[in-house]
Parts: sequence; structure tokens; C-alpha cells
Amino acid sequence: MDRETLIERLMAGNEEFRRLRQEHQEHDHELEQLKGTAPLSASQQWRISELKKLKLMAKDRMETIIRHSTVSA
Repeated sequence: MDRETLIERLMAGNEEFRRLRQEHQEHDHELEQLKGTAPLSASQQWRISELKKLKLMAKDRMETIIRHSTVSA
């Protein structure tokens, strides 16, 4: 099974994966909005840093789910 098919299957059948992907997209959207603001306040800079960490955590967990699904498939 190719990666895109596996992701589609996980989106349809794995609530955690679906939630993580939604969170990742929301964080990405907020990041893009903040990056369009200039100059950035200290709190905005902190929020950008926090969003990047949250995105990475969601992506890492999604990758773990994908690897686990590949092994068990």
C-alpha cells in the first residue's frame, strides 16, 4: 500500500490520526497568519515558537501511527 492510500485509510478509520492532522493544519494556518504580521511582538514570537513545536509533535505522532500501521498491515 502506498503512503497516500495509507493516510487516507487512517483519516477514515483512526480518530487520533484525524485529530492530529486537523491540529497540524490549524497550527500551520495560525503560523502563516502570524508570519504575515510585521513587526512581531514578543508574545507573537513566542506563539510562533510554540506553534512550531506543536506542529512537530503532531507530525511525529502521525509518523509513528503510519509506521505502526505499515508494520501491522
